[in-house]
Amino acid sequence: MNSSWKKITGYTALHGHWLRRRHFDEELLAHVAERIKKSEQSHTGELVLVVEAVMPSHEPDPTLRALEVFGRLRIWDTPLNSGVLLYIALDQRAIEIIADRGITAENEQWQQVCTRLQQYFKRADYIEGLFDAVDEIERILQIHAPVGDIQADVLPNEPVII
Repeated sequence: MNSSWKKITGYTALHGHWLRRRHFDEELLAHVAERIKKSEQSHTGELVLVVEAVMPSHEPDPTLRALEVFGRLRIWDTPLNSGVLLYIALDQRAIEIIADRGITAENEQWQQVCTRLQQYFKRADYIEGLFDAVDEIERILQIHAPVGDIQADVLPNEPVII
């Protein structure tokens, strides 16, 4: 199917909502929240997962939308500037990671996480994909945001659904 046709007919929006309801249920989200909470004990980074069924029409670029969500959710507002956003736009099949300035990881490391998660999603393996992504992000943050004197958990661990 042509992607323009999908947008005009609303197919992408319906598909995004369907994926959200089918694969991102409350049980999965609770498990992911617990995994995030546990991972944050081994570093000073603060991971926030955002799942958006349908990107708004005012911002069609997933990277710019992720930056917008990063700001609106105030993920940058942590004592060590150590917020990390894992943004998933289901309708566009886009995955972005935005890290605050206190995280010294390279963009290539984040891109590898996104690429691997995209591969899981192509196989419709959403649960293992999310768990693996959280684990990979944890490994990156253990190196680039190690445990220090300040260990604050100011951002929510529960995934945000928009």
